[in-house]
Amino acid sequence: MLLRRFYDDKLAQASYMIGCQATGEAVVVDPHRDTDVYLEAAAAEGMEIRYVTETHIHADFLSGSRQLARRTGALLLLSAEGGQDWQYAFADEDGAGLLRDGDTIEMGKVTLKALHTPGHTPEHLSFTVTDGAASAEPLGVLTGDFLFVGDVGRPDLLEKAAGVAGTMAAGAKTLWQSLERFKELPDYLQILPGHGAGSACGKALGSVPSSTLGYEKLVNWAFQCADEEEFVRKVLEDQPEPPAYFASMKRMNRDGPAVLDRLPEPVQLVPDVLTARLREGATVVDVRSRGDFASGHLPGTVNIPWGADFTNWAGWLLPYDTPIYFVAYDHEHARAAARDLVMIGIDRSVGFAPPEVLDWWTGSVAPVERTTVIDWEEAERALDGEDPVLLDVRSLTEWNEGHVPGAEHIHLGSLPERAEELDPDRPTLVYCRSGNRSAIGASLLQAAGFKDVRNIEGGIQAREAVHS
Repeated sequence: MLLRRFYDDKLAQASYMIGCQATGEAVVVDPHRDTDVYLEAAAAEGMEIRYVTETHIHADFLSGSRQLARRTGALLLLSAEGGQDWQYAFADEDGAGLLRDGDTIEMGKVTLKALHTPGHTPEHLSFTVTDGAASAEPLGVLTGDFLFVGDVGRPDLLEKAAGVAGTMAAGAKTLWQSLERFKELPDYLQILPGHGAGSACGKALGSVPSSTLGYEKLVNWAFQCADEEEFVRKVLEDQPEPPAYFASMKRMNRDGPAVLDRLPEPVQLVPDVLTARLREGATVVDVRSRGDFASGHLPGTVNIPWGADFTNWAGWLLPYDTPIYFVAYDHEHARAAARDLVMIGIDRSVGFAPPEVLDWWTGSVAPVERTTVIDWEEAERALDGEDPVLLDVRSLTEWNEGHVPGAEHIHLGSLPERAEELDPDRPTLVYCRSGNRSAIGASLLQAAGFKDVRNIEGGIQAREAVHS
């Protein structure tokens, strides 16, 4: 049996290729939209992708299942569970097969069996994996967003992200029932989850790529709950704010993700073309480091550094209905950013300019804009004498755990809509945990016209170190 795991760090998302090496047939489960990686892996392993499936209608990334099935001619298999409101709208159009609890996908001696495990979503399926050449008993379970290492899937996203009122408590109870059923499976089963640490689909996901059911019964908090009431209370408390783009992902994945022929290739623009687009109101994202952005940037641009958190904050902050332009170090840098935006359905990455555009701007238009970076000593002096706004852009959970006295709280993802609550004529001192999110927040405020914005380097960690 072949089992390949593909992991996208920025999405904290795992997909799997499983197949029978004797017959050369394979299935891909929960693919993302960079479908070349699966085609290349199949070719390297001498496998033909015969089936494509997914565990549920995803909220955190745009599914590549439809795209991969079309590119390979594979049969697309989708959940038929969850009731009429949770069916895939494009299933008939794509000639998809429908899976219910107990249905199987067979490839030579290898079998995947669907288990209906609702709670995170009503239609959610897990898949037991059996290598018939070794044993008639399953060796593991692809658990999608149902069971993670150290955590379980969130039952609150339908209500908080998709706006389906009154579903949180009901989803939590259903999730408890799914876990009770799951407890009856053998302890030796490998748990192969759909996400790892950093995903917003849970609140305490482990970074270990796999586990066993027996080990999860010992250490996973969800299995330690004495009854349904305790589980419901614990699974709903302290869940982080779901990124704003989750609602778009849910709708697009249900109705039919767009199929791409290839990943976008942003073209390099001459400086006056990019700056003309900026003046026309286009979205220009500077994906350089926060330090380079602070040292000099084009007025009106937003800084979301390309790195581990890029996809998350881009999904929170960027529009879906307008072209995107970049200031990037080079073509490869812009291409990588465009690829990551595609993973969450932002497909219109048009062009970029390298940092030399700043020299052109300085010589042809005006000095570049800079961001003031301060430490806590400087912040304290400003608080004593300048009547500034002290802005905390961390999550609500972090805020509730402790914050600087006198600070105002606006979650970074909500800042574009709520910036009008702040006084642009007062100095604004922005902090987060380390300085990363506050740097993004400072760039948003500057782009909105705030003239005196200062990012507190090191965030609340640095303050705690000084005051400890």
